[in-house]
Amino acid sequence: MFAVYAEKISREEPLSGLVVGERPDPVAPDGWATVTVKAASLNHHDLWSLKGQGLKEDRLPMILGCDAAGIDEDGRPVVVHAVISHPDWVGDETLDPKRSLLSELHQGTFADKVIVPRRNAIPLPEGYSFEEAACLPTAWLTAYRMLFTQGGLKAGDSVLVQGAGGGVATALITLARAAGLRVWATSREETKRARALEIGAHEVFASGERLPGKVDAVMETVGKATWEHSIRSLRPGGALVISGTTSGPDVDNAMLTHIFFLQLRVIGSTMGSRTELASLVSLLDATGSKPLIDRVLPMEHARDGFEAMASGEVFGKIVLTR
Repeated sequence: MFAVYAEKISREEPLSGLVVGERPDPVAPDGWATVTVKAASLNHHDLWSLKGQGLKEDRLPMILGCDAAGIDEDGRPVVVHAVISHPDWVGDETLDPKRSLLSELHQGTFADKVIVPRRNAIPLPEGYSFEEAACLPTAWLTAYRMLFTQGGLKAGDSVLVQGAGGGVATALITLARAAGLRVWATSREETKRARALEIGAHEVFASGERLPGKVDAVMETVGKATWEHSIRSLRPGGALVISGTTSGPDVDNAMLTHIFFLQLRVIGSTMGSRTELASLVSLLDATGSKPLIDRVLPMEHARDGFEAMASGEVFGKIVLTR
């Protein structure tokens, strides 16, 4: 079958290991379902896999991709939940110490077909195209968990979203505005700040710019480049929710004194559960919000999508179709 996969790992030149070609058809074991992929979306996770983060050499070749929407063996439209928990695990899948994401231990979604546990093939929400649904399981679900599960935010609260432009950041802005939060966003680029206003931010600022006030929570996916600014932007007792470190994980100044003196909370957040995915869909249905798609590419042109993501030249999700 057609597939987009990692053949080798390179931290310096990750795209050198990306192959667009053929892989064997998957065989679903008992309890698993085969999904014919119609659309899949790119995540930074896919780029990091090519750098060897979460993907080891001995697992190569590995089909990339966490997210997909398609048709199951019974002809039903489904969306794929990317978190693979142990078969005996009960409850929030993200807390299972044996969990993995598709394309880490199990072959991913950038292919004609993908196999997943049956419970991970979820009926496609009504009113969504395959392209829209393929955006939900990672970026939009991550954003939902950050804001409402880990952040505990509610209507009227204020939130700062660092690094407007990426899939998670655009989802954070859209969902926060839909839920009645006061939304501020930052970006290094003026065009991305303007787009952030268009999709729901109340105010935008240059990266690192001093804000006119303090916020209840900061949503952090950038890491090193914005960490100090995030800490300084919080009110006493505020929360910093972090789900990624696209600029690097090591900070020069952890701001520990600031954190304990102002009783700030630093909260990690990873993906989301199937229950949260259902709640996300309910919120989108109730508000009429839709995932923001930067571009749609045939899967044969996956390299173009990877290059755009690596350069940061995106605003929203990149979707690959079959």
